[in-house]
Amino acid sequence: MSKTEVVFYREEDGTVPLVEWLDSSSPKVQNKCLIRLERLEELGHELRRPEADYLRDDIYELRVSYQGMNYRMLYFFHGREAVVVSHGLVKEQKVPLKEIKKAVERKKKFNADPKRYAFKPGA
Repeated sequence: MSKTEVVFYREEDGTVPLVEWLDSSSPKVQNKCLIRLERLEELGHELRRPEADYLRDDIYELRVSYQGMNYRMLYFFHGREAVVVSHGLVKEQKVPLKEIKKAVERKKKFNADPKRYAFKPGA
């Protein structure tokens, strides 16, 4: 199985929400999130609970826990070969609807102009 290309969503002003969120997280959380992103790259659509889960409206979550806190990175697929990570958050009981709606809006923008809204980590 070939790797899935993982890209991050980039805002019109050039900021990358996931990078900003990771930068504000502890090094241990950053490391755990990066490992989860690598698993997403390796497995793509095949990644399942407990590492990932489907939320709704074609939005999925990468799941990371550390010291009793639940960290989530919301993402969506762009075709079969690419996945776009919208942003990250710390969740309590469940992912707030407004966060899912934010990812849905970003998906619409991304699908309309992938080159404009794609940020390739490490590129």
